[in-house]
Amino acid sequence: MIKNYLVLFVSVLFINVAKAQDEAPAVVKNQFKINMLFPGIVYEHALSEKNTLYSEVALGLGYRYNSYYGEGNFYLFPLINEQFRHYYNLEKRASKGKRTAFNSGNYIAVSALYNFPSISTNEKYGNYVGSFTIAPLWGLQRTYKGRFNLEFNIGPGVNFDKYDTEFVPVGNFTLGWVIK
Repeated sequence: MIKNYLVLFVSVLFINVAKAQDEAPAVVKNQFKINMLFPGIVYEHALSEKNTLYSEVALGLGYRYNSYYGEGNFYLFPLINEQFRHYYNLEKRASKGKRTAFNSGNYIAVSALYNFPSISTNEKYGNYVGSFTIAPLWGLQRTYKGRFNLEFNIGPGVNFDKYDTEFVPVGNFTLGWVIK
């Protein structure tokens, strides 16, 4: 009788292990985050097993130098960031025993970013107008125990405003927490 239970237990264990190995890691269906470095809220929605739509509302920080006055000025501006992301290394991370929970992986993305006019102004530096930037990005996201989240992305972009169109570097670094 005990032998039958042991065989049954080992069989169930083997089936569960085999099933777990067949299931490829996938992104989380819905994820909310709070960014602390540059205050903001993020919602990431899964479109498929490896693709997400990332939506962010935050405050950005900029710096402008005026050579006429010989000094610089920091300014704050609200922003909206939309990204289509493709996470490409979830299986590789899982096979190495690394964490993939809460979309912990590397990704490539297409970003559309709208910067609203600055909420802090200085007449010496002119008016900061709203602008729209589109960019391909490479990035990584890691969520650790306690749901602490770190994210970094970078890429070349094209910025449009009412005065100019120019190539710009695009980069973002955030620290925060996954709240759901």
